[in-house]
Amino acid sequence: MSLFQKGLVQIHIAVFLFGFAGLFGKFLLCSPLYIVLGRTFFAAVTLFVYARLISKTQLGSFSNKDIFFFILQGILLALHWYTFFLSIRISSVAVGLITFSSFPLFVTFMEPFFFKERLKQFDVLIAVAVFIGIILVIPDLDFANNVTRGGFFGLISGLTFAFLALVNRRNARSLDAVAVAFYQNLFAALFLIFPILLARLDLPAVSDLPGLIVLGVFCTAIAHTCFINALSTIRAQTASVIAGLEPVYGIALAFFILNENPQFRTLLGGAVIISATILAGQKK
Repeated sequence: MSLFQKGLVQIHIAVFLFGFAGLFGKFLLCSPLYIVLGRTFFAAVTLFVYARLISKTQLGSFSNKDIFFFILQGILLALHWYTFFLSIRISSVAVGLITFSSFPLFVTFMEPFFFKERLKQFDVLIAVAVFIGIILVIPDLDFANNVTRGGFFGLISGLTFAFLALVNRRNARSLDAVAVAFYQNLFAALFLIFPILLARLDLPAVSDLPGLIVLGVFCTAIAHTCFINALSTIRAQTASVIAGLEPVYGIALAFFILNENPQFRTLLGGAVIISATILAGQKK
């Protein structure tokens, strides 16, 4: 197997695991706050072991400014995953994944502002296509409708992920990707302790623990590591196109494992959003 083929296998495994992660919003019975706490905690532990024993990544000697951005990334990651799993818990895996996939819409208009770049006409057209897809997914503006409420939190998940992507872009210029992933998961876990204590939530059942470990180790730490490693052998453009398949994997898995049968309108909206995202990846 060539290095390119190995990279393709790694990135498909990563995206498959990312898509599979959404199902844990239905598998696990504990609060979405605990789901995200378990995910980030076990991911941080796994990434720490990987950095120390395998990649030999330097996890110390960061400036105060770097630490500030790590904390900001952790907060954004916690908010992103909380609203993502809340969306799936309220509505369905399909609605949560598709509305989260709206994040290119937010990135399109935020990136030029943060990085002093010119807004391109092609990017605006892609954003309009994504917006049309969102309208198809969300049936109406009645918050009594679970699909509408789930779609709303999915959009908040996409918005917070867009902010996270922009902060990650800043850090990726000068910092090791494994170190960034470790610290943002660590600070996300630490941040989540406060709302859990304030809400006085009951502890997760022992039966949820294996699922939280699988979610944190395989669907987060190993998935991110595979994705990062694949970028050393394949182009970022190819990676971005394959990453657009995350909702496809997730919806297919939910259909076969959870017997979730999305409405035609939801699938149509998802097809528009995913196609626009893939087209944008090919263009770039």
